[in-house]
Amino acid sequence: MTPSNPADRTNDAADHGGVVARGGKVDPEALRAQVAANASDNAETEGDAESGLAHVQFTLAHDLNKRLDKYLTDRITFLSRNQLQKLVEAGAVLVNGQPAKPSTKLRRGDVVDVTVPPPPPTDIQGEPIPIEKLFEDEHLIVINKQPDLIVHPARSHHSGTLLNGLVHHFAQYNAGGALSAVGKDVARPGVIHRLDRNTSGVMVVAKDDTAHWKLASQFEHRAVDKRYLALVEGIVEIDADVIEAPLGPSLSRVKGQREKVVVRHDELGKSAVTLYRVRQRFPLDAQVGLRGTRGYTLLELELKTGRTHQIRVHLAHLGYPIAADDMYGGHVVRAATIGLPSDGNDIVLSRQALHAGTLAFHHPITNTPVSFAAPLPEDIACVIRALRDTPQASDVLMPPGATLDLSQIIV
Repeated sequence: MTPSNPADRTNDAADHGGVVARGGKVDPEALRAQVAANASDNAETEGDAESGLAHVQFTLAHDLNKRLDKYLTDRITFLSRNQLQKLVEAGAVLVNGQPAKPSTKLRRGDVVDVTVPPPPPTDIQGEPIPIEKLFEDEHLIVINKQPDLIVHPARSHHSGTLLNGLVHHFAQYNAGGALSAVGKDVARPGVIHRLDRNTSGVMVVAKDDTAHWKLASQFEHRAVDKRYLALVEGIVEIDADVIEAPLGPSLSRVKGQREKVVVRHDELGKSAVTLYRVRQRFPLDAQVGLRGTRGYTLLELELKTGRTHQIRVHLAHLGYPIAADDMYGGHVVRAATIGLPSDGNDIVLSRQALHAGTLAFHHPITNTPVSFAAPLPEDIACVIRALRDTPQASDVLMPPGATLDLSQIIV
């Protein structure tokens, strides 16, 4: 619905659908209400393709000569530019009724239609989700995140997240404790960095705004030392190397593929740098490994950039996918592959063998250097222990620059 009074066309956006506030920005609460109405209308029909989405339209009143993705970043502030680029590439944004690209330049009179998911609710409810705490004071909490746990509410996941567990933790065990308010408007209070759903390991979450901003600054300026441990398929021959390959969204629209990140050398590829160091090699012979098994290598990884799925994509690009990372070419680990007896369930590892082992930074309030180590979950630890018992297992290596104390991580 276009405003009847031209003066209401604030800046360059015309209201459509009742969810664009003055100033041309999408009103999150109005968007949630529209989604709720859609869900109610579709309550008796099969499928949920439209129930979790809303439609917004903008009409440009000025010749901005601005890229589509930058324009949308100004209008839909609860989504990042990267998320909006993915929305455009998924065909959810039309310009003058036609599919567009993130780089499409907008002109006066252009009509931009957006099918957009609503922001998650900002009021996060506590849930009794187990939290393995490594450290906590009045400013921050450091945890060892378990696998199969999303960090914060997003799209269809409005409960069962790490933040739901932390809210419960503070209410039960730490009177007065809370998450910082930074990021609350997008349901990410206290979140400074994230781990993928099935990646385990050490994370820090802020409990007050000052700690949040100071920690975020350390992450932004790469003043944080964060080391990962990954078990990859194949024998990595070079003891240490740098992987430099720009990363961007997949072009595929096939479900299960469109969520992937890929190496790309165009305008959507962002610089990404990963350092790896070999810590141990596990060749498998015919008596131990199944036919076709190439063996495994245990890697220590250091990030110089922080792109989505960076480690997983870089290692797969080299031809060494992370064990059990089916999104990027890894295979489940079976008992017979690593010389373990089978108890009827031959699969011993079915999620990516990637773990954030250590995290070191300066305490945001005291400025004291602190470092935390997170032991491996039993599923990965069991596989590594079994591989170490195979006859061909190499000695543990310590290439220059490696810092992980494996005796702290593999227990």
